[in-house]
Amino acid sequence: MTLSYLRQSTPHRGCTLSWFVEGDGPPVVMIHGVGIGAAGWRPQVEGLASHFRCLCLDNRGFGASQPLGGALTVELMADDVLALMDAQGWSSAHVMGHSLGGLVALALAHRAKERVRSLALLCTFASGAVPTRLTPRMLALGLRTQLGTRRMRRHAFLRMVLAPDELAHADRDALAEQLADLFGHDLADQPPVAMKQFGAMRRADSTPYLREFAGLPTLVVSATHDPIAPPSAGQALAAGIPGARYVEFPNASHGVTLRFAEEVNALLKEHLDSAEASRQAAAPARAGER
Repeated sequence: MTLSYLRQSTPHRGCTLSWFVEGDGPPVVMIHGVGIGAAGWRPQVEGLASHFRCLCLDNRGFGASQPLGGALTVELMADDVLALMDAQGWSSAHVMGHSLGGLVALALAHRAKERVRSLALLCTFASGAVPTRLTPRMLALGLRTQLGTRRMRRHAFLRMVLAPDELAHADRDALAEQLADLFGHDLADQPPVAMKQFGAMRRADSTPYLREFAGLPTLVVSATHDPIAPPSAGQALAAGIPGARYVEFPNASHGVTLRFAEEVNALLKEHLDSAEASRQAAAPARAGER
């Protein structure tokens, strides 16, 4: 399938949201986290677009989704996603979220569970207090991404999102250039909206309403070496959602969707196919109730 990644725009609540949609099949919305936009989902779109219709957006204030349009909250970002679903005429969709995007997906499901066919929560957490805590490791990693030469900052960023084994024999300069294309910016630079995104994430907590997602097909994915969303956070998230499936990638870190795309895509397709099959099986029962 030939993919164009043709950008479209939709004005919503003070921001012109930038997004693209690719593929054919049941609808899927993909939401990224801090400092990365729609392009970061290209590895997943390339693997799933032959089976699903994938919508990816730049979160407000990032990339081409400008201006910010007011105080940033996870709830506002969830409302943005619902507005784009409305623009597509989608009454419901499968929803995927990575990192901060996972909190947005949970907020969307809390507000409008009937519009969510399934959840895929990748390298994320129930509470934004987890990734914003100042542990010694995160403090050291964060400082290294802000100090030194541009090359040093790029290499420090790689250590934050990739596992040690991935970096051991890698050409780090080439890797930083490759990831910059997906992140939508030089890894030496922090996008202006990043601190506002961190603030929105820090204030968000889905823990009180996780149990309401019982019956909603949910996949939770963690990576063993992730310092931002450690496996303990993914395990707690999965434990809080009745029936959720938990999968951990042992040789990966926060960038698992980018670096292990083939394996992640196979897992996502299995999850989406299963959710669609369950939905189709339930359709006659729902019709009978009417």
